[in-house]
Amino acid sequence: MRLAPGLLALLLAAALPARAEDNERPTILREIGFDQNLGDALPLDTPFRDESGRAVRLRDYFRGKPVVLNLVYFDCPMLCTVTLNGMASALKELSFDVGKEFEVVTISFDPKEGPAQAAAKKREFLARYKRGGAENGWHFLTGEVAAIHTVTKAVGFRYVYDQATRQFAHPAGTMVLTPDGKIARYLFGVEYAPRDLRLALVEAADRRIGNAVDAVYLACYRYDAQQGRYSASIMKILRVAAILTVVALVAFVLVSLRQERQRTAAGGTA
Repeated sequence: MRLAPGLLALLLAAALPARAEDNERPTILREIGFDQNLGDALPLDTPFRDESGRAVRLRDYFRGKPVVLNLVYFDCPMLCTVTLNGMASALKELSFDVGKEFEVVTISFDPKEGPAQAAAKKREFLARYKRGGAENGWHFLTGEVAAIHTVTKAVGFRYVYDQATRQFAHPAGTMVLTPDGKIARYLFGVEYAPRDLRLALVEAADRRIGNAVDAVYLACYRYDAQQGRYSASIMKILRVAAILTVVALVAFVLVSLRQERQRTAAGGTA
């Protein structure tokens, strides 16, 4: 699809997390971004319609599992599709399965869109994801203006309608929520490192999913709220290395003592 150069630049710039100190951005870009409301609760009684047209509430998707939340609009000419492509690619790299270890909820923030657009987008991305059972775990919702504003305000998602391009200008990113609907992590951009997404899900689930490798990663990495990603922490790595060194030394001493006892016992028998 061909895009006007101005719209293309606008959408690419919107993909970056907004920074308060950047006053050289165009006015419309200064109005969009994420206000990180980490720890705040999503209004789970907010009503929407799913891709089949059925009336639902957000709490229907918080069923004891963490939830990945995307805010897009289905007729977006570029950025939303790129963002969802990035999400689908990251999901495919995870050993976790949508619908099994976690849910995905994708909400359109365009009140003009309805179940038909949601159903088409769901078919598209289920075909891209290619895992059985995902149809019961990845949900595409549309809603009224009030419902949309309730959710976007709760998660700090700021967007505007650009009359010049007749498109929405909005940030790119996704959120990971706890099983009880609290905002645990923000991940920014149009592509998501599978490691970051996995660690965010493990933390949001209070480590009820994942394995020992995830525990080691979480011991060595820290979540950077400004960047919306996980990065290595030198202090954490040094602490883990120190613990592993102590464990190795204790194991060496125990093995040495055991071998010494065996030699002593063998000598006494002789």
